[in-house]
Amino acid sequence: MENNIKRVFLIVLDSFGIGEAPDADAFGDSGSDTLGAVVKSKNFNAPNLTKLGLFAIEGQKEKAPEGASGNITGAVARLRELSNGKDTTIGHWEMAGIVSEKPLPTYPNGFPAEVIDAFKEATGRGVLCNLPYSGTQVLADYGEEHLRTGDLIVYTSSDSVFQIAAHESIVSPEQLYEYCRIARKILVGDHAVGRVIARPFEGEVGNFTRTPRRHDFSLEPTEDTMLDSLKAEGFDVVGVGKINDIFAGIGLTEYTYSESNADGLKKTSEIAKRDFHGLCFTNLVDFDSKFGHRRDIDGYASAISEFDAWLGEFLPEMREDDVLIVTADHGCDPSYTKTTDHTREYVPMIIAGKRITPVELGTIDGFDTVAATVCAMLGSETFYEAPGVAGLVCEGKEPTVAEMLTLAEKARENAYVPYSHFKVGAALLCKSGNIFIGCNVENAAYGGTICAERNAFTTAIAAGEREFSAIAICGGINESIEECLPCGTCRQFMAEFSPNGDLLVVTGNARRPNIYPLSMLLPYSFTGSDIS
Repeated sequence: MENNIKRVFLIVLDSFGIGEAPDADAFGDSGSDTLGAVVKSKNFNAPNLTKLGLFAIEGQKEKAPEGASGNITGAVARLRELSNGKDTTIGHWEMAGIVSEKPLPTYPNGFPAEVIDAFKEATGRGVLCNLPYSGTQVLADYGEEHLRTGDLIVYTSSDSVFQIAAHESIVSPEQLYEYCRIARKILVGDHAVGRVIARPFEGEVGNFTRTPRRHDFSLEPTEDTMLDSLKAEGFDVVGVGKINDIFAGIGLTEYTYSESNADGLKKTSEIAKRDFHGLCFTNLVDFDSKFGHRRDIDGYASAISEFDAWLGEFLPEMREDDVLIVTADHGCDPSYTKTTDHTREYVPMIIAGKRITPVELGTIDGFDTVAATVCAMLGSETFYEAPGVAGLVCEGKEPTVAEMLTLAEKARENAYVPYSHFKVGAALLCKSGNIFIGCNVENAAYGGTICAERNAFTTAIAAGEREFSAIAICGGINESIEECLPCGTCRQFMAEFSPNGDLLVVTGNARRPNIYPLSMLLPYSFTGSDIS
């Protein structure tokens, strides 16, 4: 795949889910929908996200504001998390390439004595709370006692976190960070939580507020990520916001913290003015920490509107060889009243750039699609063999066999087969670089049935295409997918536009493809040259 992308800006709207995942009920999150909640707010105004295709993503059309256009300028998909979790660490690790089958430990009843006793002995301070708690309510309930005793406020949530809150007049941020490092060394093995979080606060009794000097001390990733791979290959890997904390400082060539979404976006814009080659990875945590967990629908909607306004300035300044990817790490529905914690949801993937082909890619399993796409676009050679969606959406990059079959599988979902139940999908690659899809459509008068291959060809021909490179075909009964070779009529149809028989016919699935030149499937074909 030709490398023609120099810079990728990957921005995580922390907690911006777009509807309950299929397994949401197992996480206690049935019915959750972060986007569905915020679009109802009078503060929601996102014309740029709408134009890119936010509401063209599968399952989002009914949420679109009145008057939203159906034309999109980005490539969009809905991603389903594969890892067993719904927290920041697991979500970011998966989008960087690590699918975590084992969940990180959580503590619905607080941390056991063996952890708390070791922490008290190592710090020389007492502990207050030690329960799952709202980050703001815990200050209201324990802040006064903390000021009086100097004991540390330790609490958790439904996520795998060990949080330590202390007033900056009692414990300096630097000392609080040291206490977190102590906790990080204690929390290993069965108690290896995803993050130890410093939560400094200030103010007086009845009016405590958290300061922007939060700091996360994360568990180190269990495997190499796309960050490690890109760094090892000499790419720049720049983290903005809490990216450095989430990946425990591993895999980055440079990082900067941010005090707010606005500050993170400002720093991303400043980095965009520089000449670098690689990835700028930004996390915008306010969506989650300030609005999602606090169940502030209007505040969340305002934050989306603020981001959208920044997009309006950033997109026109993008260079020819830049790509922007906007996604999320989990949900945190601000209207969800069962808990104040994260929600198990699908997340968006929105890809924008001057070389991006607008397309709705449906639902894709795995946040690691992001890692595969970033690495393929930049031309990384050592990380992901899977190409993500790079070749399907990035102009100038020839799609791989896996990408073509993935698109054929998506087309297959629309097959109309009430009689045979044999669904077929096809993706046809033109020499112009355009891709056309087709599915089989059956008819009660069997002779009126049209195959997926001819459906794709006739659509392409109607658009003015005449030269073709390859066609990917997948089919099978109901949901099963097996090798599906074209029928004789389709082979003859293809020969009309491949007189030399050099059209490649790809069958099977993305993991086990088979490739045949048309000349092998239809030797001694009859074409227009035989008539002349």
